[in-house]
Amino acid sequence: MAAALTFWDRSPPYAALAVARLGEVPVSAVPDPKATKETVPTLSVAGETFTGSMILKYLARASKTRDELYGSDALASCQVDQWLETAAGIVSGAALESQCVALNDYLTLRTFLVGYNLTVADLAVWGQLQGSPLWKKVRSSGRVPHLARWFTFCSEVPQVKAAVDELEALGGKKGGAPSGPGSAGSKAAGTVSGADAKKAGVGAVSDGSVAGGAADSGGSFDIGLPGAEEGKVVTRFPPEPSGYLHIGHAKAALLNQYFADMYKGKLLVRFDDTNPSKEKDEFVENILKDISDLGLRYDRLTYTSDYFPQLLELGEKMIRAGYMYADDTPVEQMRDERLKSIESACRNRTVEENLRLWEEMKAGTEVGLANAMRFKIDMKSVNGTMRDPVAFRCNLAHHWRTGHKYKLYPTYDCACPFVDAVEGVTHALRTSEYRDREEQYYWILAAYQKVWPGLPHVHIWDYSRLNFVNTVLSKRKLTWFVETGRVESWNDPRMPTVQGILRRGMRIEALKEFILSQGASKNITFQEWDKIWTINKKLIDPVCPRHTAIEVDGKVLLTLEDGPAEPEVVVVPRHKKYPPAGKKALTRANQIWLEQVDAFTLAEGEEVTLMDWGNAIIKGIKKDPSTGAVTALSGKLNLDGDVKKTRLKLTWLAAVPQCEVVPLQLVDFDYLITKKKVEEDDNFVDLVNPTTRFEKIAVGDPNMRTLQKGDVLQLERKGYYIVDEPHGVKGASRPIVLFCIPDGRAKNMTKTAVPPS
Repeated sequence: MAAALTFWDRSPPYAALAVARLGEVPVSAVPDPKATKETVPTLSVAGETFTGSMILKYLARASKTRDELYGSDALASCQVDQWLETAAGIVSGAALESQCVALNDYLTLRTFLVGYNLTVADLAVWGQLQGSPLWKKVRSSGRVPHLARWFTFCSEVPQVKAAVDELEALGGKKGGAPSGPGSAGSKAAGTVSGADAKKAGVGAVSDGSVAGGAADSGGSFDIGLPGAEEGKVVTRFPPEPSGYLHIGHAKAALLNQYFADMYKGKLLVRFDDTNPSKEKDEFVENILKDISDLGLRYDRLTYTSDYFPQLLELGEKMIRAGYMYADDTPVEQMRDERLKSIESACRNRTVEENLRLWEEMKAGTEVGLANAMRFKIDMKSVNGTMRDPVAFRCNLAHHWRTGHKYKLYPTYDCACPFVDAVEGVTHALRTSEYRDREEQYYWILAAYQKVWPGLPHVHIWDYSRLNFVNTVLSKRKLTWFVETGRVESWNDPRMPTVQGILRRGMRIEALKEFILSQGASKNITFQEWDKIWTINKKLIDPVCPRHTAIEVDGKVLLTLEDGPAEPEVVVVPRHKKYPPAGKKALTRANQIWLEQVDAFTLAEGEEVTLMDWGNAIIKGIKKDPSTGAVTALSGKLNLDGDVKKTRLKLTWLAAVPQCEVVPLQLVDFDYLITKKKVEEDDNFVDLVNPTTRFEKIAVGDPNMRTLQKGDVLQLERKGYYIVDEPHGVKGASRPIVLFCIPDGRAKNMTKTAVPPS
């Protein structure tokens, strides 16, 4: 069915025609000779007309690639819709530069606005910039490199380029004033959505324009990697398989991915498996799972243990060149001597003696076990890492990958520069806590290059570690929580691991959006958890189904004198604003359960609203004379009452056998650490929160029987939850276990919930 797109020729609808051509929707572009600057692009289809963002929505839905252009699932489609609203507020004027800066920040670690392919969201924003006479100036200012990169990509899509050429051939002038989300937005098309403006680091203001990104919008990636050449950059993410990935590791992984993508280079993933005492298959498997969940796209997966033969050969070369020596000084004495810049008595051993001891170490003999091989650098250096650090040490433990083949292993400081260089890594990104070790890294690499010709140079660039309040991210400390039973496992929802956070109810999209918003800044900050959970709420609230739960403790029976004599069942939506969430059965009866906390606030004669039913008037209240708790209520329906005028909107469940409620266990959590910012000299064990899990028993509506593990829902008037243990998994009598998902607000169930016995 052919459609006609009419417009003022001085304001071409770039986005609309680009979507049509990309989606192979038959549309003829027709300049209106009678149009004026007040004319908005109009799409005419079968007698119907569309303006504003509806043009793009129609074209995307009518396209042959609908799932790609409009999102393949409900979440992506909602995000696209939000961006269409945002695009409508991008105006050519004084505010454009600040809008572009905000968009640039949002795109620092993204190729597209939504998901992993070009959508109508990209074309809507691109169309506004394409039609702005000021965009060229902003683009050439150098302030928006990521937005400029994204804009160029959109412009070079063949169908998009063809649409631009077609409109300009019709008389459209490049750089005219944008006039609608056909171009992408019109004065009548609406203003910026507050939620999505925030997502892009753009704030909605009262006149419908867009204000520049707030100070909270995150860090920048405009760091200028030294020596970076497009197509030649190689980064690496080197996790140690001694635990699960935590949120700090996720930041490192995604930053390395970003820079590899930015320079059209490669990302390597390498397991740094040089300490057999700490490494396990379990950790490797779960790190790979975390990498997959994060959507990391790497070119090659390697292991430092792949290079053990070369590293041992390298060690011998370093000894022969006089760069390493064997030292049998006791560990504590060695540590004290390094601290005081005192040279070891073994420092001037001959090359021959060092080689003899090297063989003892390789064999794992008693003599070898007493020695460590140290770099011979500078014991007088003001940088403690340069004071002859250990390069190799013996370890007789079973290695998860090589078994007992080796008795001698390189340290991370020894192995990393060599493997980086051999694998062709051009840029090693490290957190700023390792800044003192950069001098050491470069010295070791330079020494290797002298004994192993042909090793290339590697650039180091450091960024700030991701810190959170009331949280420790040290793997040693997280291991302590697991081994002492303070948490169930590495994926416990109280843990800051990727799996723990996801199990708590974090969407992977929210996790990535938060991490990428931090940028590659070197400024050390402590983040509030509320920020990341607020992002998460914006993703789950528009789509998650609504259910009802009543806490068992103190629940109160309300008898409705004119309620249905026989229970009646009606079908209502699970989410009133999101039909794809489905429907649920609701049983109405003349006796219903209310929660004690609600019943306690009621007054005789008060009119209340029973959610999904209507109003009722409370006639009588009975209380326990000793405790004051409400024991029974009576009332009468008033279904003609105005729900907008009632003070209380109450959740309820029918108290009849036909309403087969399901048992629920509602679980909430508190921080593992009681202190907001843990200092280096703190004994973190003294800061451990003794009670961090809280439980309540409740009953839920019968529809909850169909919920599956990992499903996210909202219990009305309680909050958001994720199903950790669905119905029937461990027996019909076992309750459904729901974990409370924080929503970014201070309100928490922990203040009133009961710790498990």
